Amino acid sequence: MMLVLLALLPGIGVHLYLTGWGGVLNITIAIITAVLTETMALKLRGHAVEQSIKDFSAIVTAVLLALCLPPLLPWWLVVLATVFAILLAKHIYGGIGQNLFNPAMAGYAMVLISYPLDISSWIAMPESFTLTMTETLSVALNGGLSQSTNYDALTGATALSQLYDLKLQNIPVEQFSADIRGSFGALHSEWLNFAFLAGGALLILTRVITWHLPVSMLVGITLCHLLFGTTYPDLMFHLFSGATMLCAFFIITDPVTAPASNETRLFFGFCVGVLLYVIRTFGSYPDSAAFAVLLMNCCVPMLDRLDIALKAARPK
Repeated sequence: MMLVLLALLPGIGVHLYLTGWGGVLNITIAIITAVLTETMALKLRGHAVEQSIKDFSAIVTAVLLALCLPPLLPWWLVVLATVFAILLAKHIYGGIGQNLFNPAMAGYAMVLISYPLDISSWIAMPESFTLTMTETLSVALNGGLSQSTNYDALTGATALSQLYDLKLQNIPVEQFSADIRGSFGALHSEWLNFAFLAGGALLILTRVITWHLPVSMLVGITLCHLLFGTTYPDLMFHLFSGATMLCAFFIITDPVTAPASNETRLFFGFCVGVLLYVIRTFGSYPDSAAFAVLLMNCCVPMLDRLDIALKAARPK
C-alpha cells in the first residue's frame, strides 16, 4: 500500500496543480475521515486497531476517492462518501480482504447518484485563476460561493460532460474540438491521465501489480473504439480523459476485488474497458469508471469459481 501511495504521487501532483487548495482539502478530509471510521469500525468489531491502521488500506481508499471528487465539494459530502466507502463497502463484508466491491468506487458512486449536480461541478478553466486557502475553506464550509471570494462562478462541465451534451444536442463535436481537447487527450485531464500512467508503469516494474488488468482494460476501450467509434473524439481522447488511467492502474488492480488468476484478470479488465466505453459513449453518465468497476466486481466470485472448476477439469 505504501508503494501504491508513492506511485500515486505524480497524479496527485498534477491533480493538485489543477484543483489547488480544493484538492488538498478533499484529500485531507477524506484521509482523516477514513482513519477515524476505520478505527471506530475495528473497535466495534473487537479487532486490533494499530496494526490494521498501519496497513494503509484505508488511506489508499481515501486518496483514490478524493481524487475522483470535485475540488469545491461541500465538506460533508466528502465525509459522507468516505464513511460509506469504509463502513458499508468494506467493514460490512468483514473488513479488508473480504469486501466484494471496491470501497472507493462504491463511495463515489453513492454520492454521484445521490448528489449528481454537486459531483459534476468541476473547476472551469483552472489555469485562469487560483483560490486562496481561506477562500477554498469558505466555499467548502458554506456549500457555495460567499462574498469573501472574488468570483461569481467557478465550476463548469468537464471535457467528457461537454462531449456528452454536444451529442444530446446533435451538434458536431468537431466544431467544439478546441474547447474540449488538449494536446493529445481531453482538456485538463490529459496530463493527469499521463501521470497516472507513469505511476502505474512503476507499479508494474516493481511487481506490485501485473500487466494483465490494466492492459486488458485499455485493449477493451481500444477495441470498442475501433468497432463503434468515430473520427472524433479519437482513441487518444478516450484513453486520456476522465478517470481512464486511474481506473486501469490503481482501481481495478485492487487485489481484493479483482479475480485471482491471470486468465480471469484478462477477462475482468477487458470487460471493465468495454463497459466504461459503452456507458461513457451511449449511457447517461459521461465518465463511467465507477459503474464499470462495480458491475464487474459482482462477477468476481463467479469468475473465481469458474476458474477453479476449469483447472480441476483439466487432465493431469
